[in-house]
Amino acid sequence: MLLGAFGDDFTGASDLANTLARAGMRTSLTLGIPAGPAPADDEAVVVALKSRSIDPAEAVRLSLSATAWLKANGARQILFKYCSTFDSTPSGNIGPVAEAVLAVLDAPLALVCPAFPGTGRTLYQGHLFVHDRLLSESGMERHPLTPMTDPDIRRWLQRQTPLKVGHLPHAAVRAGASSIRTALAEAAGRGERLVVADATSNDDLIALGTGIRDHAFITGASGIAMGLPANYGIAAGRASPIFAGAEGPALILSGSCSQATRQQVGLYAQDHPHIAIEADAVMDGSLKFGALLDFLEAHRDAAPMLYSSADPEVVAAAQARHGRQALAERIESLFAELARAAIERGFTRIVAAGGETSGAVAGTLGNAVLAIGPEIDPGVPALQLRGGKPVAIALKSGNFGAPDFFAKAVARLAGKA
Repeated sequence: MLLGAFGDDFTGASDLANTLARAGMRTSLTLGIPAGPAPADDEAVVVALKSRSIDPAEAVRLSLSATAWLKANGARQILFKYCSTFDSTPSGNIGPVAEAVLAVLDAPLALVCPAFPGTGRTLYQGHLFVHDRLLSESGMERHPLTPMTDPDIRRWLQRQTPLKVGHLPHAAVRAGASSIRTALAEAAGRGERLVVADATSNDDLIALGTGIRDHAFITGASGIAMGLPANYGIAAGRASPIFAGAEGPALILSGSCSQATRQQVGLYAQDHPHIAIEADAVMDGSLKFGALLDFLEAHRDAAPMLYSSADPEVVAAAQARHGRQALAERIESLFAELARAAIERGFTRIVAAGGETSGAVAGTLGNAVLAIGPEIDPGVPALQLRGGKPVAIALKSGNFGAPDFFAKAVARLAGKA
């Protein structure tokens, strides 16, 4: 293993694995921290954690455990992957995790770069944009778990950690790797331990990757990994993913309430069987699990969809009635049980939309190792179990994917173009 990484949710981890595989690294994704050694033929391993929205102390514990496993398996460099919209609360978990890993690796500083221009996330003057809008005006300010109300990543991160937060301006990044190294050395001299880096293009990300070649620890969205494989002499196109696709029934489970996912749900529902899972019915017990399974069986050849995706106002009202955490846990548990039951009944392709939903669905597979297949849409690869049941899955972040993502994912998981 050359590069070891961990992601704070399952969709983000699969996004990073996709980036590394497309850049030429032989990469696997593990669901949780494996009990045994890493696959012997991998150059990069990404450990998927479910640590984004949990208690900061538990997030730190899981992240340090993942770091220890990656280092024990030979990783020369550690990458902490989080969302390109920097999903976190004022108390964490990005700051506390970065602080803890910096300490255990005894690293002088770490880059902080959530930019991912391929999906419209750019960072300029320390401020995060989603396409042409500041993060705080992009809809993320209404996120049900991690509302992002401040686009200044320096300021937001500083609320999460006592470490000194610095800034690597766009002019220094655009000047290239040598300029980046000089600027980061100067930042270290000022005592800055977490340095937010501007990036508005893939060229900026590749320059950053070259500039941090010797860093023990890096943090960012998947875009920051674009330039890392070349540091090890690896070129795009040399990897051969172990992915054949899976024939058999397909199922879509969508829990994201993002604008992109709601659009995808609406389009797919026009010509596919579907059921909307309503919060009140889940909480009062009127939604019967058996009825949902009967629906899946009745439409097993038509790739049915079950979704709790709803408008933010509807979600906020349901959270007020039932409690945010209680409602989230019940819906995640329902999706996990549906995924488990579907696989037991012979469904071989599962598309999950939303970070929490994807974590619940993937968690039913245990500490599995997944091969990285073709990209469905930017940031979302097709995945397949290495060994065991012939199951292929797609784990989609809420904001990712074109309007026709679900139909494309169902086909791509079967190995079709």
